[in-house]
Amino acid sequence: MASTAPVHPVDEVPPVRQLAAFGLQHVLAMYAGAVAVPLIVGGAMQLPPADLAYLITADLLVCGIATLIQCVGFWRFGVRLPIMQGCTFAAVSPMVLIGTTGGGLPAIYGSVIVAGLAIVLLAPVFGKLLRFFPPLVTGTVILIIGVSLLPVAGNWAAGGAGSADFGAPKNLALAAFVLAVVLGVQRFAPVFLSRIAVLIGIAVGLAVAVPFGFTDFGGVKDADWVGISTPFHFGAPVFEVSAIVSMLVVALVCMTETTGDFIAVGEMTGRKVEPRSLADGLRADGLSTVLGGVFNTFPYTAYAQNVGLVGMTRVRSRWVVAAAGGMLVLLGLLPKLGAVVAAIPAPVLGGAGLVMFGTVAASGLRTLAEVDFKGNHNLTVVAVSVAVGVLPVGVPTIYDRFPDWFQTVMHSGISAGCLTAIVLNLLFNHLPAKGGSAGDAESGGLPVGGGEQAVEKSREESV
Repeated sequence: MASTAPVHPVDEVPPVRQLAAFGLQHVLAMYAGAVAVPLIVGGAMQLPPADLAYLITADLLVCGIATLIQCVGFWRFGVRLPIMQGCTFAAVSPMVLIGTTGGGLPAIYGSVIVAGLAIVLLAPVFGKLLRFFPPLVTGTVILIIGVSLLPVAGNWAAGGAGSADFGAPKNLALAAFVLAVVLGVQRFAPVFLSRIAVLIGIAVGLAVAVPFGFTDFGGVKDADWVGISTPFHFGAPVFEVSAIVSMLVVALVCMTETTGDFIAVGEMTGRKVEPRSLADGLRADGLSTVLGGVFNTFPYTAYAQNVGLVGMTRVRSRWVVAAAGGMLVLLGLLPKLGAVVAAIPAPVLGGAGLVMFGTVAASGLRTLAEVDFKGNHNLTVVAVSVAVGVLPVGVPTIYDRFPDWFQTVMHSGISAGCLTAIVLNLLFNHLPAKGGSAGDAESGGLPVGGGEQAVEKSREESV
């Protein structure tokens, strides 16, 4: 009898009961971030409540479609890893500027469509750059992703940025309670329950929050039962040169961030990202961004929030995240369901976010543990990259006096740190050293010059 080949954990299809629980956990982890972008952009443009609600449902619908494309894939579209897709925050400032200076939503959507097409065309080029992401770079980028996300969890735990009771002890107490539940379930519960520790923590936190007045379900009553996003609801797209240029810069930032997320998930799941699969994933990002411009929403990218959830739960199946994508499609078609999810208090999400985002940072440290730091400059590469990446997180206004394109790149700690790590790795490990020929190596470390092969070998060994 012919033996069947073992199925990789990424391709395993869990039972329906587990698919639903794991998938819902991913939806809850990314929901607040997903709806924040349309709320910020629409609020800055002073859109009426009906238009804001429309933007949110359209966003959720395309989030789900984009996630399905990325996880399930077709032809040369989709990385086929457990990757959640959502609106990128890197585009918020440029879109607000475009929308409030006379261009309106049609100019935003015109620039988004062009940016999506550019990502599709540039995807193969980025795929060839994968050799410049050895463990030294990937570990640093994953660490920066985790550290950059921690302030998001902190804002949630305090009650949500801009809330009237921000920082109130009751908010932090609720977040701490949820965190304790998540940790307790992970430590003492059976294996299946420990894998949905975040979902259990959020459910228990919500149950506690209701009697203490943390929740407001008023939006559920006002929401429609059914809502369908139609193409170009706000008018035909307008293609303005200045808007397109700024969105192309956003596209490059998104591609850089997404590359880091793909590599992180690839290492967590044991399926190394290859140049072809990276290009396929970026191509799916571009297609989803084009769909965003057509269906009244914004550019899409991999969500780092859910990277931490993959690492924490050790559930590696891409079909789990595909199930989450299906749930997002339902939320986009049924606004009343979306309003129920939106009623979850920010402190509840904050307690769960602390452990998820911390897991991302810890995964970066685990990757860096495979790197040789003796007799070379690798410690300098990590130190400077982390410093540059954390700088805009700790001091958000540091680049406010710089041009818009520079702010778009550097205000994102992930893209700033990633670019710094790539450049410094090239400087110290790929360029020939002074007084040495390519191939000379320092004792106990990476080659000083011509170290590309050794860097590649180090990457393969670590994976």
